[in-house]
Amino acid sequence: MNLSMEVMRPASARLDPVTVEVIRNAFDSIAAQMNNSLARSAYTPIIYEMKDCSVGLFNADGELLGQSSGLPIFLGALDVAIDVTTEHIGGAENYREGDVFAINDSYLVGSHLNDISIFSPIFYEGRLVGFGATKAHWLDIGAKDAGQAMDSTSIYQEGYRLGPTYLYRAGVADHQMIDFLMRNSRLPRSVWGDMHAQIAACHTGERMLKRLYERFGSATVEGAAKQVFDQCERLDREAVAAIPDGIYRAEGALDSWGPAGGPVPVKLTVTVSGDQIVLDLTGSSPQTPGSMNCGRAQTVSAARLAYKLLVNPEIPATAGTFRNVSVVTTPRTVFDAREPAACQFYYPHLGMMVDLFVKALASALPHAVNAGQPADAMNILFAGYDDNGIQFFCSEATGVGWGGLDDLDGVNGRMNYGGGDLKNYPVEVIESRYPLRVTGYGLQQNSGGAGEYRGGLGIWRSYETLSEQTTVSLWFERSKQPAWGLFGGEDGAPTDVVIDRGGGEEHILKVNALPLPKGSQVRIQTGGGGGYGDPGKRNPEALKEDLLNGYVTESPVP
Repeated sequence: MNLSMEVMRPASARLDPVTVEVIRNAFDSIAAQMNNSLARSAYTPIIYEMKDCSVGLFNADGELLGQSSGLPIFLGALDVAIDVTTEHIGGAENYREGDVFAINDSYLVGSHLNDISIFSPIFYEGRLVGFGATKAHWLDIGAKDAGQAMDSTSIYQEGYRLGPTYLYRAGVADHQMIDFLMRNSRLPRSVWGDMHAQIAACHTGERMLKRLYERFGSATVEGAAKQVFDQCERLDREAVAAIPDGIYRAEGALDSWGPAGGPVPVKLTVTVSGDQIVLDLTGSSPQTPGSMNCGRAQTVSAARLAYKLLVNPEIPATAGTFRNVSVVTTPRTVFDAREPAACQFYYPHLGMMVDLFVKALASALPHAVNAGQPADAMNILFAGYDDNGIQFFCSEATGVGWGGLDDLDGVNGRMNYGGGDLKNYPVEVIESRYPLRVTGYGLQQNSGGAGEYRGGLGIWRSYETLSEQTTVSLWFERSKQPAWGLFGGEDGAPTDVVIDRGGGEEHILKVNALPLPKGSQVRIQTGGGGGYGDPGKRNPEALKEDLLNGYVTESPVP
């Protein structure tokens, strides 16, 4: 019997739970396969090794069906790319089969210009039924400095800025646009390769969604999606309603908005009223003169991440999630930047906001929260030419210590909240591809804050340059306000970077394209997580384990 005919029914009919769950998991599976396609096809290790990318599957209205593991900070950013483009082309009826679009404008879709969103519409039996969408970091898009600039002061210094842009029209490549993108990059082959890897991922989603429609029929697939959305919304509303009504506040400050810059204050007010929750960032820093800014779309994504950390974290996000979440921003602030603000470092203040959200709700949800995290990407970028005159870029984020929980120590050396599935480079990749030697790598002793449950440890990593033409750019944060402890726990250790260019040690956290002679040494140290609870209550056996494992050099309590 034809299965699609067997299960066909009116969209309004209530589907049985088994069918709904099969289709729900199919959506997530399709997104996972899209992600695998992207990673396996990408040209640059920042995608296929670090996994600095995210993908999603959407319905015809641009509503999220399934999103794979990737960067949680992109929650909500992919649907914005579709919405903005749909408006730009005059409505969904103007999409054509075979269209492919790109967009990266920080003020429209958030994050920095290196993050290129590429998506394509999906048609079934001549009707628009969805979209496959991807977002990935392109290593070089023609910024004023190789890869990315740590000291940019204007978006125009950060590379090409794309509004909704056709890459393919009805299946025909726009060679002029693709040539423009390649011609304005220092790594044109990588641009071509990573762009087509993203397109391939979208086409993977297209093929698999069509198969799902063929198997179950349009009415069943779309009816199941609606039930999934409704269920996610109901569960979220119930979870928020269980939080005591109230106004919860927290604030903090980042070290600086760039090399030689000043501090950046972040203020958050969380209001819980019934099943509604509002995150209000009023009072936070105006948009900065440096590159620590972002568009509102990225702030909404980060707010969704913060919310998802504490509210039904085990349930995958869909379009039904976040319907009871509101975000308040003020134009021309770091969270709602406007032209010509630079946006290269969009995450530090967002990471602080996520951390503050957890801190603010600690009194209401003591068993759900973790102590503070040095929520930053801790970026290091080596660039230059090897001894054969071949240009290279080695850009990576590094792990930090997470805060302790009410029954568990914080995890060691894990990417920040927004990094999710992001990874740093294996030593073998660095040493085989770049004129660099990794001379040491490990967990930073004594970096986790003491507590009944210890904060996780940050990492240290040391490099030696093997080429005469090498520069290093750094963006490390949270040295002045490290990860805080909760309920009597102690703060984690701050971050630090030490550079020796042959004339003695220099402590530098943020710098752009600093020249490094051959044989220079760079040692990075990321911050540890805060401790949870009174350190005097820590289990003596846990203290012994910490000493035995080398996590600490001496017991933090008598």
